[in-house]
Amino acid sequence: MSIKTVDAPSGQGGGASLDYFKSHLREYGMLVALVAIILFFAAYSAATGRPTFVSASNLTNLFLQNSYVIIMAIGMLLIIITGNIDLSVGSIVGFIGAVGAVLMVIYNIPVPIAVAMCLVVGAVIGAIQGYFVAFLRIPSFIVTLAGMLVFRGLTFMTLGSSSSISPIPASLRAISTGTIPDLLPVMDLANSTTLILAIVLAVGFALFAIVKRNARARVAPVAEPLSFFYGRIALVTLAILFMGYLLATNRGLPNVLILMAVLIAIYAFVTSRTTIGRRVYAVGGNEKAAKLSGVKTERIVFLAFVNMGVLAAVAGLVFFARVGSATAKNGTGLELDVIAACFIGGASAYGGVGKVTGAVIGAFIMGALNMGMQTSMQLSIDYQQLVKGLVLLAAVCFDVYNRNKA
Repeated sequence: MSIKTVDAPSGQGGGASLDYFKSHLREYGMLVALVAIILFFAAYSAATGRPTFVSASNLTNLFLQNSYVIIMAIGMLLIIITGNIDLSVGSIVGFIGAVGAVLMVIYNIPVPIAVAMCLVVGAVIGAIQGYFVAFLRIPSFIVTLAGMLVFRGLTFMTLGSSSSISPIPASLRAISTGTIPDLLPVMDLANSTTLILAIVLAVGFALFAIVKRNARARVAPVAEPLSFFYGRIALVTLAILFMGYLLATNRGLPNVLILMAVLIAIYAFVTSRTTIGRRVYAVGGNEKAAKLSGVKTERIVFLAFVNMGVLAAVAGLVFFARVGSATAKNGTGLELDVIAACFIGGASAYGGVGKVTGAVIGAFIMGALNMGMQTSMQLSIDYQQLVKGLVLLAAVCFDVYNRNKA
């Protein structure tokens, strides 16, 4: 079967590609910023004689250290799109970790059952907060601020006199820190299976993008210039292959990366291809108009908070598995990184705008900044907080500028 792309309308060349990029700056600008940040720290490391920033170990750590942030950013994005906010996710992470530790370590409940119970607890937490916000119409800022304090206190109560609970079961720890085994050792690499999977993913992505473009072109002219399309596909494909090679030379593909990829794929499909996804955007764009159109806005907001509770529980288990123990301080401050990831990734502070891929890119931007400032520049924590605050402010100002311009 031959696959070919439908030509873009006449007159589309380099200038059209630049115009298209400018008109989609919200969508592609953060990706360019992520690449620029990585190149900056790589150049700084080379100039100062420090270990190279773009390395297999750093890439693995970037995935492992930001996995729980990305998982929560997906759920937070839906909350923000509906025009709300959730400040309690960091405390929920700590609370779920404490509950999981008590179930698995103290009461020796099997890991699958304990994980299922933790997910149910997260759903109940999200349902309680969602009920207050959606049906009682209490502002989400107040509800989740109270939740942040309540669940931090419950974390202390759950742990009791123990300052920490450990060790965690090896099967749970493998989710956060383990890698896939090398099932096809056909190359002189630490994990050749990872590189093979990267090649399959890169080829599959390119073919899927071409088929999708052709399907759209049969219905209506495609706005994206052909040159821009090919350039985007080439860059993404090369990035996948390069990351696959780096991971293959190290320990291999982290298990948590597979979990993240599955969640990203599911939620990207739900938000862009399903009725409930369109209703989430409708609620955030204009709640009154959505309600008059027959959308049950209260139910959508309620489900968004339930979903956030479940994903916060997943992140809590991943965080607990990574640090290896449950303490009362687990998850402290994570809500700031999660919210910042969404806004930096293009979500609007006014609601109704945002993409799952944008939130993921925003989380990687925060992660790359953290890693670069710590390992390459060796900045103290006060300067790190200053830089992250300025980046968040710049992202929100950019959103306001685009909104006023529109």
